[in-house]
Amino acid sequence: MRVRLLDATIDCLVEYGYAGTTTTRVADRAGVTRGAQVHHFPTKADLVTSAVRHLAAKRTEFAMAELDRLRASSDPVGDALQLMWEMHQGPVFSATVELWVASRTDADLRRQMAAVEPIATSSLVEFGKALLPEHAGHHEFLHAVYTAMDVVRGILIASWATRDQEELEARWDRGRRHLRILFGTLLAATA
Repeated sequence: MRVRLLDATIDCLVEYGYAGTTTTRVADRAGVTRGAQVHHFPTKADLVTSAVRHLAAKRTEFAMAELDRLRASSDPVGDALQLMWEMHQGPVFSATVELWVASRTDADLRRQMAAVEPIATSSLVEFGKALLPEHAGHHEFLHAVYTAMDVVRGILIASWATRDQEELEARWDRGRRHLRILFGTLLAATA
């Protein structure tokens, strides 16, 4: 029942945005009573932040399933960056951005998102450490992974203004090229 509620929450965030995602709407979509929903998630903020945790766990499972393939790659950094890009595609990222924006003016949601966001992003950091363990102890490694996430997220958010797929891909190609330089320099320094 919890998973149905979490999946229904993501669906509602994607379809209706944060303002249009109501606990009643989520319960209806999940096929559960409002009482059952309240039993598991007392507030809307509890529900949506739990959905973000749920997504982070799914994202971690997906990335870790790709670990052996990337370790065997002739370009593990380039392929890992492409995987990060692909993991941020689609409606799930849109739902997450809805929560970031809503937390600007919703103090309860902001408190919960402040606790959830490090958990969500740490999955990508842990993946990077697992992929490149010999470099993971370098103090700049964490910063480089966060910079890569910032680049991916920034390009995707900016693309909503134009919806031009060719421009989006060109911006990502440029960003990935520069991120590879960053990681190449970092890996050479820690070799």
